[in-house]
Amino acid sequence: MKKVTGIGGVFFKCKDPNAVNEWYKTHLGFDTTPYGTSFEWLEKDTGNTGVTQWNPFPESSTYFNPSEKDFMINYRVDNLESLVAELKEQGVSIVDEIESYDYGKFVHILDIEGNKIQLWEPAE
Repeated sequence: MKKVTGIGGVFFKCKDPNAVNEWYKTHLGFDTTPYGTSFEWLEKDTGNTGVTQWNPFPESSTYFNPSEKDFMINYRVDNLESLVAELKEQGVSIVDEIESYDYGKFVHILDIEGNKIQLWEPAE
C-alpha cells in the first residue's frame, strides 16, 4: 500500500499571521489570503492536480495540541482508513477520529517525538 504521496501543507505559529502573510506576499510573491496560500502542482504519475497549503497560525493557537511544537506538517495519503488501521496496530498515537469534508478526510497522529502530524486523503 502506498502511504504518503506528498506534502499537503506546512503550518506554523507566528506572532502576527497577517504581517507574515503580507511579508511573504511582498517579498516572495505569495498569493496570500487570511488562510495563507495554496501551491498548485501536477502529479507526475497520474496527471492529477494537487495543492500544498502554506498557513501561518497565531502563536496562541491550540490547533497543534497536544504537540508543544510551533509547526505541523500535513501529509497527503492514498487510503486514510487503511493507513489509520495499520498505524493503530503498530501502536502509533492517533489523536482524533477521521473527519470527512467535501475536500477530503483528515486525522491527526503523533510521531515518536510528540510532533502532531495531519494526514489528509484528498477527495479527488
